[in-house]
Amino acid sequence: MILDSFSLQGKVAIVTGCNTGLGQGMAVGLASAGCDIVGVNQSEPAETKQKIEELGRKFIDVRADLSKTDDIPNIVDRSVTELGRIDVLVNNAGIIRRNDAIDFSEQDWDDVMNVNVKSVFFLSQAVAKQMIAQGEGGKIINIASMLSFQGGIRVPSYTASKSGVMGVTRLMANEWASHNINVNAIAPGYMATNNTDALRADEKRNKEIVDRIPAGRWGKPEDLAGPCVFLASAASDYVNGYTIAVDGGWLSR
Repeated sequence: MILDSFSLQGKVAIVTGCNTGLGQGMAVGLASAGCDIVGVNQSEPAETKQKIEELGRKFIDVRADLSKTDDIPNIVDRSVTELGRIDVLVNNAGIIRRNDAIDFSEQDWDDVMNVNVKSVFFLSQAVAKQMIAQGEGGKIINIASMLSFQGGIRVPSYTASKSGVMGVTRLMANEWASHNINVNAIAPGYMATNNTDALRADEKRNKEIVDRIPAGRWGKPEDLAGPCVFLASAASDYVNGYTIAVDGGWLSR
C-alpha cells in the first residue's frame, strides 16, 4: 500500500532546535510516523520530550551550541551509541539579527551565518558520513525560508544564510544522491510561533500579512509535519535538491 512508503517505523531522526515551535512540530510529526528522536537544543526540551514519549517513541536529549562546530561529533556519537543509527537529519536550528543593511555589524553577520549555514553544512557532512558507513542511505532536510526566494529588509545575514541553505541543499543532493542520501529543504511561510507573537499582536501588520496569504491564515507548526514526514520517508526517494514552500500560497501572489 502507498501509505506504507510514508512509515518511519524503526528509523532514527536528529532534529535540531526542537524545544518549541516549528522544530517541535516536525519532531512530533516524525515520531508519530514511527521515528525515535534525537533532539539537539541549547535549553531543555521538556515539552517536546513528553509529547514524543507519549507516542511511545524514544527521545534522546542532546545539548549543543551550534554557533560553532565543536559539538557536532558528540551529536553523531550520542545518536549512534544510544539509538544505533541515523536515518534522518532535520537542520531546523537557526537565529536572526535585525538592523538596516547600512548599519549591520560584522558580529551580527557572523553569528547568523555560523548557525544558519556553517553548522548546517558540517552537521550534514558528519551525518552523511555515518549514513554512508551504514550503507542504507538516508534523508537530510534543511529548513530554508521565504527569504531563500525574496530579499526581505533589515535582515541581511538571515537572507544571505537562507539563500545559502537552498544552495547547499542542491549541492549536497548532487554529491550524495549516489549514496541514496536525499537532501531537500522546507521553506516555511509566516508561521504562528513564539517568534512571531509581536507581529501577530500588531493589528495593522497582522492584517497586512494575512491579507497577502491566499490561505487566509498564519501557518501552524503542525503544518510542517506532513511535508517533513514525506521528505523523511521512502515516499520521497526520487526527490533530490528541492525546496518545498509551505507558505499558504504566499509566493504565488
